[in-house]
Amino acid sequence: MDTTGKVTKDHKSRRNFIKLSAMAGTAMILPLEAFPFSLKSEALEIGLIADVHQDIMHDAEARLQAFMDEANQRKLDFILQLGDFCIPRDQNKNFMSIWNSYSGSKYHVLGNHDTDLGFTKEQTRTFWDMPSNYYSFDKKGIHFVVLDGNDPNPKPWEGYNRYIGEEQQRWLKEDLEKTDKPTIIFSHQTLELEDGGVANLKEIQKILEEANTSAGYQKVLCCLSGHHHTDFMTKINGIYYVQVNSASYRWVGGDYQTIRYSKEIDAQHKWIKYTIPYKESLFTFMKIEKDKITLEPRKTEFVGPGPKEMGMPEPDPHDPIVPTITGFKMKLKS
Repeated sequence: MDTTGKVTKDHKSRRNFIKLSAMAGTAMILPLEAFPFSLKSEALEIGLIADVHQDIMHDAEARLQAFMDEANQRKLDFILQLGDFCIPRDQNKNFMSIWNSYSGSKYHVLGNHDTDLGFTKEQTRTFWDMPSNYYSFDKKGIHFVVLDGNDPNPKPWEGYNRYIGEEQQRWLKEDLEKTDKPTIIFSHQTLELEDGGVANLKEIQKILEEANTSAGYQKVLCCLSGHHHTDFMTKINGIYYVQVNSASYRWVGGDYQTIRYSKEIDAQHKWIKYTIPYKESLFTFMKIEKDKITLEPRKTEFVGPGPKEMGMPEPDPHDPIVPTITGFKMKLKS
């Protein structure tokens, strides 16, 4: 979520809107066409957390620890954080030690705020022990791709970097050509919303759709992202796009600033008052089975007044301000 101090709307830039459930526990069933693979008999389970924002939230360590506590109790195949995690400075070493306490496989996605205060991607990756800005890996017959949506913007684009450049596009095409496995894409910025998403998302959508066409089956199943601090799923040309809500808050900007905790916390963490924090950490566990992909629901509440109490305009239904992660379900056709 970009800290512009303004609440933006997508002005109906999303397509094929699928009505959101008001309750996080309600599943949405979206059929995936022409799924030609037999997944291994055991399910693949992943822990996902997005936008913890250690450098904004006073209690980000506790929010990450809550996720780690549950992750360590489960037999997961890996965990992954979707960006806006922490910048590489000494005061964040304890935060990283919480993440690194997980003994299993763990993966990172670069967010736009992970290089704040003049840090470079290389410095952040070194701090995180992240091998590359973008990469791919396989688990139990599924191919996973991690993209970097923070390449420099070409002219005439302005503002913070939210682009996927030509070199990364070439790599993505080659990577998809090399695999015959069903594929899931992770990025920080969404690949389906033009307002704040990857600036050249239509070029990336075309690459993904052409991979499906060339393969003759639904190779790319879905794309998951964070960044927007919202809870949403939709479908574009056969590919599903899921936005995983922030672990911490929704940014609402200067017009709605409110001290949520105490004056002492506000003095030390000046950006919290521009947010509506969530009382408890939000995260999810994604389960991939032979016939479905499911996101586990989670629901909390706002700290202090919510958008209605503050008189905020009604959000676009494609961009809800909610302290929830919906139990989205994608049904696979064999």
